[in-house]
Parts: sequence; structure tokens; C-alpha cells
Amino acid sequence: MQGLKISDAHQLNAACGWLELGNLAEVRAELAGMSPESRTHPAVLRLQFALAAAEQNWDAAFAFAEQLLCALPGEPAGWLHCAYALRRKRGGGLEQARDFLAPAAQKFPREATIAFNLACYECQLRDLPAARRWLQRACEIGGQQQIHAQALADADLQPLWAEIQPPAADA
Repeated sequence: MQGLKISDAHQLNAACGWLELGNLAEVRAELAGMSPESRTHPAVLRLQFALAAAEQNWDAAFAFAEQLLCALPGEPAGWLHCAYALRRKRGGGLEQARDFLAPAAQKFPREATIAFNLACYECQLRDLPAARRWLQRACEIGGQQQIHAQALADADLQPLWAEIQPPAADA
């Protein structure tokens, strides 16, 4: 990993492996062994976010996502992670997540995940016309077949499932 000491890069790789295996204690141990200057590296912040999310520690996840957003303001990941955690953290919610992520749709107009997540938030807030518009935008960016498949697997969009079901094949 560019910008990390070799030993910290090895620990980051090990921590990623432990996360994939679901051993969160080992992830924390690997992160704790890293040098302080490496803890603000974007790859480490992503892992810290993933660990906090796995632990459902949404306040910590939001803090790591904010740091990632500051470290990489030109990338959508920080915006998406912030909104995801904001939806779940204390004092947050769907409206806060939507309001946070909405400006990112203009900043990253070719990022389908932002439009998709905004569709989810609007759907859960029961603004189905807005949800349809965001879902259509996601389809324009990411391809209708792929986005519809993703939407049919996402319970947030269940109120729209009947509208996006593929037509039944004639027998």
C-alpha cells in the first residue's frame, strides 16, 4: 500500500483477512499494532469503518467515514460511508442520511451507488415519486438490468418491487 510503512501494510493485509474471516478481535489487534501515522491512511480508515460497521458501532463508523471524506474529498466512498453510518448512528436517521448524501449526487453525477442509496432513503421516507426518480437515475448510470437486480435484493426498495419486476414470460 502506497504511503504505508511495510510493517503497517502487512498488518493492514492481515487485518483485512481477519475481517473476511469475521474475527473482529484480531482486526482490532492488527490495527492497534500500526504506527500512529498510518492510522489516517485512507486504506486504514476504510478498514476501521468496516470494523466499526461490523460491530454496529455507528458513531465510530461515522467518525471514520468523516476522516475518509476529508482524506479523499474527490472520491464518493467517504460520502457513501458517512450517509450509511449517519442513517444508523445516534441522533441520525433516514432524513439526515438523505440530506447528507444529496449534494454528492451533483458532485459525482456518474456514481450509480449514490443515486441508488438516495432511492432507498426516499423509499423508506415514503416519497415514492422521488424514489422512482433516483432509481431511474441509478439505472441510467449503472444499467437497468444490474440496478433492477440490486433493487429487488434490497428490502429498502420493497415498496417499488412490483414496479421493477421483470415481466412474466408467456407460457
